[in-house]
Amino acid sequence: MTERYDCHYCKESLFGNKYVLREENPYCVKCYESLYSNTCEDCKKPIGCNTRDLSYKDHHWHEECFQCFQCKRSLVDKPFSTKDDQLLCTECYSNEYSSKCHECKKTIMPGSRKMEHKGNSWHETCFTCQRCQQPIGTKSFIPKENHNFCVPCYEKQFAMQCVHCKKPITTGGVTYRDQPWHKDCFLCTGCKQQLSGQRFTSRDDFAYCLNCFCNLYAKKCASCTTPISGKLSIHLGVLQIHILCSGHTPIIRTLQHVE
Repeated sequence: MTERYDCHYCKESLFGNKYVLREENPYCVKCYESLYSNTCEDCKKPIGCNTRDLSYKDHHWHEECFQCFQCKRSLVDKPFSTKDDQLLCTECYSNEYSSKCHECKKTIMPGSRKMEHKGNSWHETCFTCQRCQQPIGTKSFIPKENHNFCVPCYEKQFAMQCVHCKKPITTGGVTYRDQPWHKDCFLCTGCKQQLSGQRFTSRDDFAYCLNCFCNLYAKKCASCTTPISGKLSIHLGVLQIHILCSGHTPIIRTLQHVE
């Protein structure tokens, strides 16, 4: 006598009928679908054994229900995106939600590289220097008047040029007689020391530190041979100035410094 082979749940005989094994237990199709089938997110019907069950993030669909929410095209074996738990093909998602390029006004497709600055977005190939038209990419750039410039082009077009070396002044410049200089270029004509932050004077349009100017051009005291610079110096709260010399001893007269 043949041993019975019954559904694990309803105990109906499975001989001559389709059945499904689950954890080594046989179930008739009706019982299996009732107990274990997933419900389709779209049509809300059970996904039976005879159809393909497509899943994404614990959600399930019939193969024919797995389609774009907007255009209704099938998404089976195609790339897709989701928004508010709705399936969208790449094209519909891009048209609806993706950024638009600030330059060409076209959609920046998901997965493609985009550049962002102050709330605007660009395709990588559209984010270019206004002057040389080359893509800026991840290089440094300077925005000016709603345009972007790579640093070399900005310096060529807008940065002041040092009077001495003719190169752009990007930081640390000084102005002398309404002309721009690099700090490193603004030097004493005599000793070549930097004059930035120091007192200096000029002769024939050449700048000199006070020591060099005095040594080169100031008259020498007939007594002590020290250059008479005529400059005021502050010492212990009083102003001192050479007036005349007697022998080798300079005579110093003092005037009280008034704030």
